[in-house]
Amino acid sequence: MARVPAYVAGRPPAVREGVEVFKLSSNENPYPPLPSVLTAITRAAAEVNRYPDPAARAVHEAVGARWGVAPERLVAATGSVRLLAQLVEVTCEAGDEVVFAWRSFEAYPIAASIVGATPVPVPLTADARHDLPAMLAAVTERTRLVLLCSPNNPTGPAIRSGELADFLARVPGDVLVVLDEAYREFVDDPDVPDGVDLLDAHPNVVVLRTFSKAYGLAGLRAGVAAAHPEVAATLRRAATPFGVSGIAQAAVVASLQQAAEAELMERVAALVAERHRVADGLREQGWEVPDAQGNFVWLPSGERTAALVDAFGAEGLSVRGYGTDGVRVTVAETAANSRFLDVAARLR
Repeated sequence: MARVPAYVAGRPPAVREGVEVFKLSSNENPYPPLPSVLTAITRAAAEVNRYPDPAARAVHEAVGARWGVAPERLVAATGSVRLLAQLVEVTCEAGDEVVFAWRSFEAYPIAASIVGATPVPVPLTADARHDLPAMLAAVTERTRLVLLCSPNNPTGPAIRSGELADFLARVPGDVLVVLDEAYREFVDDPDVPDGVDLLDAHPNVVVLRTFSKAYGLAGLRAGVAAAHPEVAATLRRAATPFGVSGIAQAAVVASLQQAAEAELMERVAALVAERHRVADGLREQGWEVPDAQGNFVWLPSGERTAALVDAFGAEGLSVRGYGTDGVRVTVAETAANSRFLDVAARLR
């Protein structure tokens, strides 16, 4: 197990005397829970002496109604990352291969390595996008899963309709294609497809979504997979019993009520507007910033990465560095974003 890479979480900002600090390192939603969602959480907390519904039926019904997907095609778990792990567990054994873009979500090689599968990272293009032709070429008879992160964490670009359609037409039908759409609600490029719309035509596609980002429930751990009924049934068999807490289930259902979701999407729209302000401001300063479709921006800073992380930290801003590849910066409160742009201008 020593070869399994460790997950590195975003660090909180260091406290500085007389300086307001901001955490821009974990792609969290900066807004607190809605009052209606907090009420649902409080009511559910009064019943924590009981086990939650192991089938998460209320979640499946609420999500199914919102997405237009039959509940038997849905599986809830403790975040989309747990669903990713379940998919690897039920499809792979030692020697099998898992193909994914790199750099991408760092849980991908971890999930593959834990079960003894071989991670097959495929370098991103020069503009930080998935190289789908190269990923297709990396598929072998040992490939069980291909993981597509759209928008890609940490670099930002999302996969567009034409390239994805071509990829799905060419990938072998017995290879599961996992479309990780953790940041789907932040996408404003009309040429980026909604993965749920692909399920009927492609039974080998699995879509992962989370309530951690746009819905602001990161601390409760709730994600949902949408898949072919047989795949969904297998995922349910691999689930941790009573894995999704009653509090998390109540929060998800409350968040999907019409009025609550409308308010939440207003918050998402505000974050998207701030993302554009930050990305445009950085480009005007001379930074190279790839297309950003999540709630974060990417600075491909190379050997400067560690120094930049430290420099932003000295100004009360925790950002996420990735080796010598770059820095990911979460779009947060307006004041945090303005401070970040001011500091970035000085560091350029």
